[in-house]
Amino acid sequence: MTTDQPRPYPFACRKLDVDPHYALLRREEPLCRVQLPYGEPAWLATRYDDVKAVLSDPRFSRAAAVGRDQPRSRPYPSGAGSMISLDPPDHTRLRRLATKAFTARRIEALRPRAQKIADELVDAMRAKGTPAELVEDFALPLPITVICELLGVPFEDRADFRLWSDAFLSTTKFTLDEVTAHRTRLRTYITGLIAERRETPRDDLMTALVAARDDEDRLSEEELLSMVETILVAGHETTASQIPNFLHTLLAHPDQLAALRADLGLVPQAVEELLRYVPLGAGGSQPRYALEDVELGGVTVRAGEPVIVAAQSANRDESVYTSPDELDLGRREASHVGFGHGPHHCLGASLARMELQVALRTLLVRLPGLRLAGDIVWKTGVATRGPERMPITWEAS
Repeated sequence: MTTDQPRPYPFACRKLDVDPHYALLRREEPLCRVQLPYGEPAWLATRYDDVKAVLSDPRFSRAAAVGRDQPRSRPYPSGAGSMISLDPPDHTRLRRLATKAFTARRIEALRPRAQKIADELVDAMRAKGTPAELVEDFALPLPITVICELLGVPFEDRADFRLWSDAFLSTTKFTLDEVTAHRTRLRTYITGLIAERRETPRDDLMTALVAARDDEDRLSEEELLSMVETILVAGHETTASQIPNFLHTLLAHPDQLAALRADLGLVPQAVEELLRYVPLGAGGSQPRYALEDVELGGVTVRAGEPVIVAAQSANRDESVYTSPDELDLGRREASHVGFGHGPHHCLGASLARMELQVALRTLLVRLPGLRLAGDIVWKTGVATRGPERMPITWEAS
């Protein structure tokens, strides 16, 4: 199966399918050469252990990608200075500033508020009647409201967030000029909010970050802007995409859905299994560059070569999971890598878990007989997969 020519990547993917090429690669060529639409060729890691190694081994650097023609799915590279582009100790310094807002204790304290928001959204859907639009009426406003309140962003501006998020994650949906224009508007918006906090501090995460910049000199102005931008977009996009993804997957597995409805105590474990089973991205991770020669997956990655990892492949690794292509809401095997691993493990993982648990439980309890009410319109041209529109209905009660 080995070839001298890099394979085109990302592989073709339909809706929420995992391309069968990954299983073949895991068996025969766990580290293979790929060519993304832009940038230099890269190694692709497909096995669970190799993926975790790349994400945690300090010999693989994110910072080394800055200034390189790094492999990517869009014409422009990720901006320098953001947390996702840094290595420890700079990454550790910035991450520590935001970590206090995302501790398990603080996130659990937010659960009643998230539940109230979810119930109010369902109340509005029920009052309006069926069919309802799951994405616009529930999946988007739930995490947007939570992250707005946590960060201190006016919820009234939420209509702009989706456009800015799509531009932030665009691969082909927008032109480079359009992406630049939307990113500039987002930056201008955040700059205005920061100025407001300097004038009138509040009890929110943005005020704390501004204080860290102004009073403690622990981050630069560019780092402050990038951090707020990343938290605002990443703080709702994953959950907003995975709520309809999870529902779509459960509706396609009626036996598992029935078991969950019969025992709502399974919801936390169901969320973990769905995070393992449902691929959120179409391709691999941000590239990491080898700082020295590293043996990985049976080959030598030379110093200066980039590696990307396929979490969706690692989460289906048959050497780690029993029947990995089957959805099993009672599964209690190895932890998935849906939130990454190592220093760049998703900062908001505990927030996303809580919101997904609240969303899933609320939809199942409050909307009996929940089912599709028409065709799903799927996202195109952005880095995350999922429905753009998903009409639903339920039994009257």
